[in-house]
Amino acid sequence: MHVATPPAPRPPSTAHLALPFFDDAHRALAAGLVPWTAAQEVDETDDRTACRDWVQRLGAGGWLRYCVSAAHGGALPALDSRALVLLRETLAYHSPLADFAFAMQGLGSGAITLAGSPAQQAHYLQGVARGELIAAFALSEPEAGSDVGAMQTIAASTDSTSATGTFCLNGTKTWISNGGIADFYCVFAKTNPSGGTRGISAFIVDANTPGLDTSRHIHVMAPHPLATLQFTNCNVPATALLGEENGGFKLAMRTLDIFRASVAAAALGMARRALAEAVHHARQRRMFGQTLADFQLTQAKIGEMAALVDSAALLTYRAAWLRDTGQARVTAEAAMAKMTATENAQRVIDMALQLHGGRGVEVGSKVESLYRDIRSLRIYEGATEVQQLIIGKAVLQE
Repeated sequence: MHVATPPAPRPPSTAHLALPFFDDAHRALAAGLVPWTAAQEVDETDDRTACRDWVQRLGAGGWLRYCVSAAHGGALPALDSRALVLLRETLAYHSPLADFAFAMQGLGSGAITLAGSPAQQAHYLQGVARGELIAAFALSEPEAGSDVGAMQTIAASTDSTSATGTFCLNGTKTWISNGGIADFYCVFAKTNPSGGTRGISAFIVDANTPGLDTSRHIHVMAPHPLATLQFTNCNVPATALLGEENGGFKLAMRTLDIFRASVAAAALGMARRALAEAVHHARQRRMFGQTLADFQLTQAKIGEMAALVDSAALLTYRAAWLRDTGQARVTAEAAMAKMTATENAQRVIDMALQLHGGRGVEVGSKVESLYRDIRSLRIYEGATEVQQLIIGKAVLQE
């Protein structure tokens, strides 16, 4: 049973920070983050307790300030994709659960940063930045994953124009990260049931709202706090509406666009750790009078792994740089990064496990846990097949 994060064979390299995608502020961020992350030891036996612990640590360390804008206690004037990428890559190298805790603070509050009223932003974002409020993003449903327009959760308005008006939510959300431990949920529901994606609105629902049940936890191969949310006559005030009524789909896509490149970065961090573990093991493992690293077949595998890591890194950093510099086209590039980094990481981790032989499948070894951790990244926030469609359509429209 995995109890604490095993020590890394060596700190992650920061050589990539010399690339032109980054500036001095990003290099300074990494200079503080790398030693801080390496110094953290969190008992991850219970994923929910560990996630709360990570949020508190990340908040106390000042790292969650990169999830919100400076106007609300953030570190930078606006959300910066390159900062998010560096944070997620470094955290994932050390602990995928630490990366998860950080990412969900950003994703869960991202819609509030983008479209929240001044009152909503003031109430929620500072708590997120300090690690005092845990955020969650509730979009997926049992029959509406990639097909967002098929969602069936309804938000019926009594009188949304009145200060005393309410919306009554009924429906089910599932695969919700931080479900059951979040303090609030950014929930997407149909305010126009026949409107497809144009009939979706977003709401902020506090965890203690009557009619919200978060008790159905979901257990997956790599422990993460997930739950199914049940809304039964769950009434929220009109002031809980997030952004424009029926503008929820665009808001959800804008939020996901910001964080899609950071999913690639999480995969990249895991791949870098797997490569480091493989190199460390190959140098130490002796067989037939020499080390595993002395065999040409090992050298070829290590070379392939390094190329897969670097190719994913370049696409990931490019996508983040394009968004930060306000380039017109970002979605296809972010999809390329997400698809390539997650698929490459799966290959790299599989090769690292193979190089470890029997030790690679031993429960508690780092490559064994990485093998489980990486798998979900090829699915969530847009499966690989969805990314392929996004890229293909963009190419055909050129």
